[in-house]
Amino acid sequence: MAIEHDFFGLLESGPDGSIFWSENVELGDQTVTVDLTAPDQDDVSETALDVAAALISSLETIDRSARNAMVNELDDRTSEVTEYILQQQETLGDDLHDMLVDISGDTHIDVIRSLQLMSMTILADEHGGAEPFAVLEYALDPDATDDVLLVNLDSGGDVLTVTSAD
Repeated sequence: MAIEHDFFGLLESGPDGSIFWSENVELGDQTVTVDLTAPDQDDVSETALDVAAALISSLETIDRSARNAMVNELDDRTSEVTEYILQQQETLGDDLHDMLVDISGDTHIDVIRSLQLMSMTILADEHGGAEPFAVLEYALDPDATDDVLLVNLDSGGDVLTVTSAD
């Protein structure tokens, strides 16, 4: 079986009925891996694919919204964003400044600005549900695959939560 969509083309299902689509998308001067997945193609609606396509097309706006959500969490000293930044400061020490793209004097803000959007995973079967529809993965160091922040979005592209991968 397969699903055809204007944006994604032909989405063929695997032997287990799952679908998967992957593409690299340019965002400024970086490349972001975008994956669309669902364990059962029967759970994926045309509307979900339309929403997924819209999210991908507005990746720059989605990225800005995700970073703003991270900034909003800085007020909470126990937030995962604050803990992530403190962990990066402890792990990298003086080398942290070499990884920052802009140094304003506010290290927390500078780290958020310097995070690279590594990937966006769209869980197409979660459209309209309580679980995240899309997950953005951010890292300060692209080679440190365990040190990431995950921003969970709903079907409307609004931020649900920001968590660490731990």
